[in-house]
Amino acid sequence: MTEILNILAVGLLLGGIYALVSVGLNLIFGVIRVVNFAQGEFVMLGMYGALAAQLALGLDPYLGAVLILPALFALGCAVYWLILRPLQGEPMMQIFATFGLLMLIQNAVLAATGGVAFSANSSLAVGSVSLGPVQVGTGRLIVLIAASVVTGGLAWYLRATWHGKAIRAVAQDRAAAKLMGVNVQRIYTISFGIGAALAGLAGCLLAPLYSMTPQIGINFILPAFAVVVLGGLGSVAGAYLGGFVVGLTEAFSGYYLDPALKHAVLFVVFIVVLVIRPQGLFGHAGAEEVGLRETS
Repeated sequence: MTEILNILAVGLLLGGIYALVSVGLNLIFGVIRVVNFAQGEFVMLGMYGALAAQLALGLDPYLGAVLILPALFALGCAVYWLILRPLQGEPMMQIFATFGLLMLIQNAVLAATGGVAFSANSSLAVGSVSLGPVQVGTGRLIVLIAASVVTGGLAWYLRATWHGKAIRAVAQDRAAAKLMGVNVQRIYTISFGIGAALAGLAGCLLAPLYSMTPQIGINFILPAFAVVVLGGLGSVAGAYLGGFVVGLTEAFSGYYLDPALKHAVLFVVFIVVLVIRPQGLFGHAGAEEVGLRETS
């Protein structure tokens, strides 16, 4: 029994990481209809930003999020306005552009760091917490709590604020939203900025848990794509719940089969789910056309 509980704990904590990375990615897709291959690089920039804030200002990586979030939001807005907006109506070109951005950011960081791995330390992420017979790492527990708070906060923002309602309106029917006076390009810019900022937040929270390299983004973006599709395209709540599906799948397959096969098992499950339920486990039929759904 203790063995099963430990595997469940590992899966849930891993799912919290994937959910945190995936929520912003799914928001971008749900609103702008762009598959952002550079989302993992935004996470990587958040990690390096947290390290830079610690080295330069003595800030804990978690507190560094106060600086990293607005910086990544501004970067996301700039990326949309300067790179993706001119390619509006050319979805394939937008995908290629985000892949090119991935390579640009990755190689720029590689040139700046020389490929040397770095680590950030946080006094808050040290040790573990006992939950009955299970020992849970404090850092991973913080990520799980943060993923839940972020998802809940984003759900409230989309439901209760004017900008949130405008985002949902644009996602559901861009033409109708424009007729109602919504500035569609502004909403696209803000949405991409929020998605990038959430990736930066994920980077700050993950900085004490992983060694940083310029290629670390790929470790998050592939599972994040699986999370987004499994959870339901355009569903923020689906991205959150899908993170736990992916985390638990990896935990159980890694323990009972082979850690080297966990991604293979994950994508077998991924293909089976898509064949049986193309809209994802928690999505709605037609969501890929309609857009961002209610998160409740």
